[in-house]
Amino acid sequence: MGQAREVMDRLTEALTTGTDLKAVMECFAEDAVAITPDGEIRGRDNIGEYWRQMTDAIPDSEYQSVHKHESGNTAIDEGFFTGKNTGPLVLPSGESLEPTQKDVRVRGCDVATVEDGKIVSYRLYFDQLDFLGQLGLLPNAPT
Repeated sequence: MGQAREVMDRLTEALTTGTDLKAVMECFAEDAVAITPDGEIRGRDNIGEYWRQMTDAIPDSEYQSVHKHESGNTAIDEGFFTGKNTGPLVLPSGESLEPTQKDVRVRGCDVATVEDGKIVSYRLYFDQLDFLGQLGLLPNAPT
């Protein structure tokens, strides 16, 4: 296992095993850039805030790996994120939605490029419509 895989595994564990935001932030370089479905996030502190909001919204999450890959300084994970929305969900606009108390199971993929033991580039992909639909937040979505 190389450095990229080790850092990606630490990030996943920090996000889903008791949510250790300090450990999450330690995975990222100070000037890291993350691309998420919500847009581009620059800097470790801002990336940490993104993850804080996500873990506040779904605090007891789990990650079920489907595929793990590492090539050079890049690690790629594909799997299912599951949990229950018991905290406020902050939208990209800054608006906060009350918890729905609904369970979610969303397939996603993340890609991390690591230099000197820190993530410098991070890309997270998941289907926002599927996520919001499972929360009952789309028009005509089952409640």
